Amino acid sequence: MEARMKSSANADVMTAIQHLYKAIHAGGVDPLVLELVHLRASQINGCSPCVYAGIASAKKHGETDERLHNVVAWRETPFFTEAERAALALAEAATRIQDGAPGVTDEIWYAAAAHFDDRQLSAIIANIAMTNFFNRINRSIREQAGKTW
Repeated sequence: MEARMKSSANADVMTAIQHLYKAIHAGGVDPLVLELVHLRASQINGCSPCVYAGIASAKKHGETDERLHNVVAWRETPFFTEAERAALALAEAATRIQDGAPGVTDEIWYAAAAHFDDRQLSAIIANIAMTNFFNRINRSIREQAGKTW
């Protein structure tokens, strides 16, 4: 499969995206948590370029292969902390918003809020939204895995 178009990003859009990422990373969340959240949302959406780039980025932040291979099955593994589990559950619920899905329930929200303050929750939610934003763009244009940005 080939990509439908070459990336020709508008400079203003790229600047806005850079500002959003700067704000996300200034939110006080462990970068590995942000990487796990990004990876899980990208797995759900079947976005191969984001899965590829997310794994590469997580490894640069010191993430292990063992944990990366198990993000897809995080509930059934002993490899993640309670805070990471809460962030992964939030990522799944905020990503799966198809017709009839419950979205972020109070239970999921309060579990995340038990581990993260409002500033951190804002950063995690923005990270989930940005991931879903890029997942949808990449799926629409059939961007291929193999790049890191």
